[in-house]
Amino acid sequence: MAKAKIQAPKGVSEYVPPRSAAFEFVREALITPARKAGYQMIELPVFEDTELFTRGVGESTDVVSKEMYTFEDRGGRSITLRPEGTAGVMRAVIEHGLDRGQLPSKLWYSGAFFRAERPQAGRYRQFYQVGIEAIGLDDPAIDAEVIAIADAGFKAIGLRKYRLDITSLGDAQSRAAHRVDLVKYIAGLNLDEATQLRAALNPLRLFDDKRPEIQKAMQDAPLLLDYLSENSKKHFDQVKTYLDVLGISYTLNPRMVRGLDYYTGTTFEFVHELLGAQSGIGGGGRYDGLMSELGGQELSGIGFGLGVDRALLAAEAEEVIDSQSFVSDLFIIPLGEAAKQKALTIAATIRAAGKTVEIAFGDRALKGAMKGADKSGARYVVVLGDSEIASATVELKEMKSGATSSVKIDSLISAL
Repeated sequence: MAKAKIQAPKGVSEYVPPRSAAFEFVREALITPARKAGYQMIELPVFEDTELFTRGVGESTDVVSKEMYTFEDRGGRSITLRPEGTAGVMRAVIEHGLDRGQLPSKLWYSGAFFRAERPQAGRYRQFYQVGIEAIGLDDPAIDAEVIAIADAGFKAIGLRKYRLDITSLGDAQSRAAHRVDLVKYIAGLNLDEATQLRAALNPLRLFDDKRPEIQKAMQDAPLLLDYLSENSKKHFDQVKTYLDVLGISYTLNPRMVRGLDYYTGTTFEFVHELLGAQSGIGGGGRYDGLMSELGGQELSGIGFGLGVDRALLAAEAEEVIDSQSFVSDLFIIPLGEAAKQKALTIAATIRAAGKTVEIAFGDRALKGAMKGADKSGARYVVVLGDSEIASATVELKEMKSGATSSVKIDSLISAL
């Protein structure tokens, strides 16, 4: 009796060929602008001490209260699979003293993150992000640069049908003044007990509540953008000026609070119009108190997390990316042992020049090997036999058009 097949856990995003090549393209497109701006890679643990997220992300957030994968390890320690990246970066910066070197400390990361939520289109329990953090300076120009890096990544993929929402969550003075009036407003609402408890921890969370009845109840709530202190308003106005200089269009969204408690000041989100309910493709903001909350210095920071899964879905929705475009440049079909040895050396030389080359292994007959070349999607194919080796010349066939041309083996790189 055959054993039952084991399947991936529900809600996991995984990628297999040919779509995996498109996923890789999207991820690299999002990372490249950060590299070009001088951000350096940081590789972090997939699991951390649970306290890092309860302190760093905030107990009032859905992420901490409902969505974390938390377990006790064999030593009795409470461990959590990372639900986001910034808290882990901050922990590493403090632990390794990066905050005591050249500032700002500019870092990028990518990888899998985990949230135990109801799976749906574009919303996964394991998902992938590219993120950056710029730590150590409270300069509105850095805010604009971080936003511009995200925008450049989306544009490099080919995305056009998205918008940038921005707001400011102010400084401590701004939020204190706003909280007084917001708490008064919320006290007059008829809320269930669980929502009241969330509001008591952080009243801003009600702006982020997706239930229609809560959204309706919060329609006339006082907005933080109207309570900005002079310094916060000046900072935010400068950010907008820099974005204008960079030619990056944006929409003011005073009701945006994002899903994490550590955000302060400049806050932003990229929203794609073709993705339905899960329309966010990335976002971030400034987090001026996070480092000190985690036991470090009183340093400011700003960063983002961009959804690789969502960006890929957006690219497919806009039809600006095709998995079949990520194929080999050349497919070599060797006929015989001597040809196989020659094919290996040719492939090594052309690969070293930056091209992608496949070889038909398995000593298949020519007809079967040509079918393999066709299925591979390779742009060109050559058949290599004794006569081709003797003449040092091959017939280079373009698979799409069927056109052939005689090419010296030593000239294959330039011909491709």
